[in-house]
Amino acid sequence: MPSIRTLKTFLAVARHGSFAAAGKHVGLTAAAVGLQIRALEEDLHCRLFDRGARTVVLNPCARKLLPRIEQLVVDYEDLAGDSGSGALAGSVVMGALVSALMGAFSDALWSIERENPTLDVRLFAGLSSDFAMRVEQGELDAAVVTRPPRPLPVAMVWTPLYTEPLVLIVPRRPHFQLPAQPLDALRTAPFLRFDHGTWTGALVDDAIRCCDVQVRVEMELNSVEAIIELVRQGLGVSIVPRLANVSWGADRALRVVPLPCGSVCRDVGLLERRHHARTRFTDAVKAYFSHGAAAASGAEQHGQAAERVGPAALRQNL
Repeated sequence: MPSIRTLKTFLAVARHGSFAAAGKHVGLTAAAVGLQIRALEEDLHCRLFDRGARTVVLNPCARKLLPRIEQLVVDYEDLAGDSGSGALAGSVVMGALVSALMGAFSDALWSIERENPTLDVRLFAGLSSDFAMRVEQGELDAAVVTRPPRPLPVAMVWTPLYTEPLVLIVPRRPHFQLPAQPLDALRTAPFLRFDHGTWTGALVDDAIRCCDVQVRVEMELNSVEAIIELVRQGLGVSIVPRLANVSWGADRALRVVPLPCGSVCRDVGLLERRHHARTRFTDAVKAYFSHGAAAASGAEQHGQAAERVGPAALRQNL
């Protein structure tokens, strides 16, 4: 009878296409992976892969068995994560935007872990586009990402959690001439642009188009945190999501200005496979936001921290 570990190794080979790549994922050498696959083939009385010089490909027998093996592993991991008390337990591997950890998701994670002390959540920081592939391949149980700009594969689902308005941020002590009007600031000031190849960057580009301006790009970065810090240092202006857990109103180095073209928002949600072993955890994340805890927290942040700056007062007290 094959072990669960052997079945996980089989799934890793199926996803990664080689014994070497699968070995890196499960912590085995390529030779050890090959031995496990051969043992599994003997137990199942059929060959599972067509082997090439560097890659292996699922054959018809393996493609037929794949959904059943995936379900066996899901059922086992779900059983292993059940503490018997109804509390969440075991390990969850999550991807999250760094900006999500500075936003409302960090409150949700803190609340869930406090209520489930035997739960172990391992977080990896990165970009939405990178996480999408890793979730699809099963390397991550789920990821907190922005709304996907393109349709997802049928096996994937994205659930909205919360919304962050995009805002214009300007330095209080700029190293350049800062016009009084927000649109003029966007046209003439050095613009620190979020990488337009990322999902958030595409949304910022939409906001620029809505404002009908040509910005003067000074730098292009893929980190909201880095952009905010450079604006604080007076090196430019930018458009960023208004993160929930950043004390914007208390910041003595920058001002937050509503977009002059109207409201543009970033939707942040949970990306997961339709069937996986950690649905109880992902359901808890979704329940946290659907019950309005994050909305209440966000409203309080906006009430305390919002420093609304009118167009004519943009340069006041710089």
